[in-house]
Amino acid sequence: MKQNVHNIERVVRVIVGLAIISLVFIGPQSAWGWLGLVPLATGVVGWCPPYALFGISTCKTPE
Repeated sequence: MKQNVHNIERVVRVIVGLAIISLVFIGPQSAWGWLGLVPLATGVVGWCPPYALFGISTCKTPE
């Protein structure tokens, strides 16, 4: 698995994932908040399956 998510995007994904997961415990307390695990996991790992599928990479390529 080659990293295809830029470091800034990784930080944003982790923050968004944690915010969505927080909906399980506060706010509407809906089970849909567990979907926040997806951006959290892709942010922590640095690899996004849909990006790989479509050949997208937000990482800078060495010139």
